[in-house]
Amino acid sequence: MTIRNLLFIMCDQLRADHLSCYGHPRLATPNLDALAARGTLFERAFAQSGVCGPSRMSFYTGRYVSSHGATWNRVPLSIAEYTLGDYLRAAGRELVLIGKTHMMADVHGLARLQMDGAHELGGLLARGSFVEQQRHDGHHAEPSARYAQWLREQGYAAADPWTDYVIAVTDDEGQVRSGWQMRNARFPARVGEPHSETAYTTDLALDFIRAKGDQPWALHLSYVKPHWPYIAPAPYHALYSKADALPVQRAAEELIDPHPVLNAYREQEECANFMRDEVIDCVRPAYMGLVRQIDDHLGRVWHLLEELGRWQDTLVVFTADHGDFLGDHWLGEKEHFFDTVQRIPLIVVDPRANPRGAREPSFVEAIDVVPTALAALGLPAERHRVEGASLLPLTRNEPVAVWRDAVFSELDWSYRAARRALKRAPDQCRAWMVRTADWKYVHWAGFRPQLFDLANDPGELRDLGREPRFEPIRQEMRERLFEWQCGLKRRTTVQLEEVERGTAAHKAAGVFFGVW
Repeated sequence: MTIRNLLFIMCDQLRADHLSCYGHPRLATPNLDALAARGTLFERAFAQSGVCGPSRMSFYTGRYVSSHGATWNRVPLSIAEYTLGDYLRAAGRELVLIGKTHMMADVHGLARLQMDGAHELGGLLARGSFVEQQRHDGHHAEPSARYAQWLREQGYAAADPWTDYVIAVTDDEGQVRSGWQMRNARFPARVGEPHSETAYTTDLALDFIRAKGDQPWALHLSYVKPHWPYIAPAPYHALYSKADALPVQRAAEELIDPHPVLNAYREQEECANFMRDEVIDCVRPAYMGLVRQIDDHLGRVWHLLEELGRWQDTLVVFTADHGDFLGDHWLGEKEHFFDTVQRIPLIVVDPRANPRGAREPSFVEAIDVVPTALAALGLPAERHRVEGASLLPLTRNEPVAVWRDAVFSELDWSYRAARRALKRAPDQCRAWMVRTADWKYVHWAGFRPQLFDLANDPGELRDLGREPRFEPIRQEMRERLFEWQCGLKRRTTVQLEEVERGTAAHKAAGVFFGVW
């Protein structure tokens, strides 16, 4: 059957190793396991950045961060960049959003074109060409948002129900405490589970899919969890204990003469706290509960797809924008280039997959989602802009002449306190990673590089960035980065077919230079 629909599901800050289909021994995710059994699980999928904004912009454009330019959360995506929503709009379709995008309006670009964002086209461009059925970013108070209004209708009487109920708890003494303090992650949220962010977002998605009936649709279902604040509603707050958590992946050696940028990060509050066992032991079980809650609600989505017969004509993509350190490598949050953060879950259900339930070992990247969706829906490949590759040959076990043997990621740390600690200017804080099967190399502008021998040190606990005997490897990896940079697609205003038609065509245009 022809693929007519797209269901693009993303979780925020979800580690690949926190799904049972990716190997977690105690955190059961049966619905995502079932999704993998129905489709293709990509074992080596990687983000283009360990930061929400730039990672998502790569997912939405199919382009590397160096190409689309939205290098951090506060850097808008230029309205000159095309997103999946733009490609669908050109085909007379729309890409609906329910949940989070981290999209920021390019106010300067809109002003240059005399658009205020209030009219239809300006509004679409300000939102990355998503049709926002309901947006909820879930990392700060939104007291006027529809979710807040809905919570009040459910009886949560507050000027700011998100702060007062969704991320608040009641402690053992009956006192209301804030979920911003990680020590409170062991308590349940004050909001009931049916009214939590995950449940609410899922309800909206189910209503949307039902309302569409047999009409074609494309939906980006984007969950804000398990991103901080790490507050789960009952019963999910208490499903797991510290005994169920994965061992923390860190070594004392990492703190001996560490890389200057990592050392500066470890002085920031979130990292300094996650270096403490009591923080890890409190937060990790709550994080696991949030993951399990998502899995349970995805089961509701799978049930509806089955009921409506949508598995036969819908491409389903499940992924995350990046992981979460949770104390690994003596770090909190995300951003850096360890696999803990850079490796992401990616499961694709292609109705024409062959075989089903395959585990694909090839290197794949976030930028591959756009070309996969375009190919599945029968739309042009946009090869002059899109830097990713369609995954359908891999899901369908079709021959592929050449496939990538490395992945790339980037970091702009200009907005972080570490920049000031190291006395760097805002335009001096960039880093790039290239990772192959055996080696990971990180080029830090203005600082020494990092190098990890993944074959002998898969946990990335020993940095070889300064050891003289590995200089040939570092040089080889630097050259890989250089070649990659040279191949980025910066000529985006002319299609490849136009270049082909215009090649050596000057005489047909009446230009006869060089004639004797």
